[in-house]
Formats: sequence, structure tokens, C-alpha cells
Amino acid sequence: MFQNLAERLESAFKNLKGEARINELNIANTVKDIRRALLDADVNFKIAKEFTDKVKEKAVGEKVINAISPSQLMVKIVQDELTQLMGGTESVFRLDGNPTVILIAGLQGSGKTTFTGKLANYLKTKKGKSPLVVAADIYRPAAIDQLTVLADQIGVSIYSERENKDAVAIAQNAIKEAKATNKNVVIIDTAGRLAVDEVMMTEVANIRAAVNPTEILFVVDAMTGQDAVNTAKTFNDRLDFTGVVLTKLDGDTRGGAALSIKYTVDKPIKFVSSGEKMDTLDVFYPERMAQRILGMGDITTLVEKAQAQFNEAEAKKLEKKIRKNQFDFQDFLDQLQQIKKMGNLKDLMGMIPGVGKAIKDVDINDDAFKGIEAIISSMTPFERANPDAISPSRKQRIAKGSGKDMNEVNAFMKQFEQMKQMMKMMNNMPMGGRFPGMKR
Repeated sequence: MFQNLAERLESAFKNLKGEARINELNIANTVKDIRRALLDADVNFKIAKEFTDKVKEKAVGEKVINAISPSQLMVKIVQDELTQLMGGTESVFRLDGNPTVILIAGLQGSGKTTFTGKLANYLKTKKGKSPLVVAADIYRPAAIDQLTVLADQIGVSIYSERENKDAVAIAQNAIKEAKATNKNVVIIDTAGRLAVDEVMMTEVANIRAAVNPTEILFVVDAMTGQDAVNTAKTFNDRLDFTGVVLTKLDGDTRGGAALSIKYTVDKPIKFVSSGEKMDTLDVFYPERMAQRILGMGDITTLVEKAQAQFNEAEAKKLEKKIRKNQFDFQDFLDQLQQIKKMGNLKDLMGMIPGVGKAIKDVDINDDAFKGIEAIISSMTPFERANPDAISPSRKQRIAKGSGKDMNEVNAFMKQFEQMKQMMKMMNNMPMGGRFPGMKR
């Protein structure tokens, strides 16, 4: 995510390394490099210039205290300005009305339909809502099929009228259906085009007028940079949308859309999305995104993801087993399953300060655990609970059942034993071991 921009900004801050204090000359050189980094990320020139002018104004005359180097001070100034540029604080997502009506708009290919499914899943699992998704794309039958598959996958209801070519009527009928079936949120997935056209804009504007939505979300492909910002302005002029959704943040994202869109349309980014999995949707926090762009990681989001997956009672139970050196293969398998639910492995590791840069060229496959899972799944319940009882003949059977050779099985079991020893050592330390979601 924003890897190139992060590297360019880091390079800009090197102008100040080794400097005893900030002065106009080294500020000018740093600011020039920051502006180039922003332009390379497809940020509009006017926005890039205004941004760097603010950075320069704050930096000139700033006193550097002994505990902070000039480069650290500049990073802090840039972080603050990036945070403000992207909105400053988290934007409230309103769920007013009964039912709450949410209208989804954007170009074809931006990820609207996938986002509709993700939002329904988010509202169901995180907010306790009962959503109804609406297939209001009357031009692309595949959009109805896709939304139907997603709705079945996450266990929510879908409303569609395949033979009806009146999108406004479909949206109105869907709201009636929601009231009749006690659905408290209606999410309307509208039609997109490859480019903005009058027919499209008129149709989505008519839907807006007919259903009076609480939230109107403009979905934009984060990989399209400045073009996305220009499209957002056109949509906002007609729809006056309430917020922006950035999708495909796991792709080759330059950063222009994230950094420019709030400034251009004066509407907040409310959600960010990556990947195809239905649980890969996050509320947008400007400060956290600024930290990630600057290579500081995002520990807060990482902890929140962990807390959402790890049960405190189960964590305490697991801690007791570790303290007694009774951690077994079933416990290990359970932990792997929980980690996988947290999201893309490389993204998760990138949230740890300093790790993102170290693994930028490393291919971390989400299937990395499959071999381990296959080995553990080939064990009997007794073997999982009693690692020390696994004899050579049992290992041969486990290897055959998992499709692995004996060397791989032996290597895994050796690593597992080393991990148990490490856990034992950690629990002998004064603070002891801690698990996500646990309180001390």
C-alpha cells in the first residue's frame, strides 16, 4: 500500500539526517523532494504545492529539542499535514431511519458490487444490523448474479427484479420489501459505466431523489489516481454524496486518490477496502493512514483486528495451557485459523512498525499455512493433544495423509517444539505472556 510514495518520502527526509538543526536551505531541499514524491503519486500539482507550502511554513523557525532530530521533526510535521489533507479525523457513518437507506455509486469496475457485499457483512457482524442488498443495475445481468452469490456467502437477503428495467422502481420496491420483512438497512447497488455519461448520472440522481438515502457512498478504485478524483467531482456535483470508499488498496496504489479526494470534493473517506474477501473492509482513519504512508505501521488497527477475532475467555484458557507447557497441535491450529480471519498476511505484517519496508519485496502468500494445516489435520485427536506421543510410525502415516515427506513433517515438529520452549521462556519473564484481547 503506497509503497513507492513511502519510499520517496523517506528519501526526502534523508536531507535532514546528520543535520544539527533545521534551516531554510535544508527545509527547501526536503520540501522540494516531498513535492516531487506527491506529484509522482499522481497528486494534483495545486494540492501538492499547497501541502508543501504548509509544511515549509510550519518547519521554518521550528526549534528542535535535544530528544528529537530535525528529520524526526519534519516527519511529524508531514504526518500532521497528511492527516489533515485526508480529513483529520474519522468520519461518522450514519445509520438513521427505519430502514436506513444507503446508495452506492461509481464507475463500472470500481468494486461497487463487492463493496456492497462487504458493507452488508460489516453492518451485520459489527453493528448487529439486518441488511437487505438491492441489485439495481438493470444493464449488467452479471452484477445481479455477483450480488446474489455474495449475499448467499454472507447470509443476507437480496432484492432483485430481473425483468424490470426501471431502476427507480426497483429501489422503491426494495424499501417496501425491507419494511415488510423487518430489514433495518437497505443497500442499493446502482449501475456503473466505463465512463461518466448523462444517462447514468440522471438515473442515479433519480434513485437518490426517490429514496432519500441517509448515506450516499461514491466507490473509487484507488489505483486510478487523479482520474478517480476528477470522476468524484463530477458525481458529487450531481449527487452531493456523503462519503468516499477507496477500493483495491492491495493493488499497485500510487496514493493520489487517497491524498487528493477530500481536498477536491470536501467529502470524507469513510471506508477502505482491499481484496475480495468479505471481511476486508475497514473504517478509514486519516491519522492511521498517514502513519502507514510514512512507514510507521498501524499497531492500533492490528490490535483491533486481533481483538475482533480472539475471545478473551479462550485467550485466558490458552494462557494457562502455555504456562503449564501444555500447548498442543490443536491449539496451534486454532490460532492459525484466527490469524487467517484477520486479513491478508502481508498487510497485517505491514502494520508493524519497520516491518513493511523489510518485506516489501517478499512474496507472502495467504496459503503459506496450508502445509502446516494439512500436517495437523492428518493427525488423530489424540496425536494433536499429545505431541510427545507421536512416534516415527505415526509420523509416516501423518506424512502420507498430508501429502508431505518425512523431512517436512520432522522439520515442522522441531519448529513446534522450539516455539513451545520460547513460549515457556516468555512466561517465566516478570510480565508473562499476553494475548490479543486480554487485559492485565
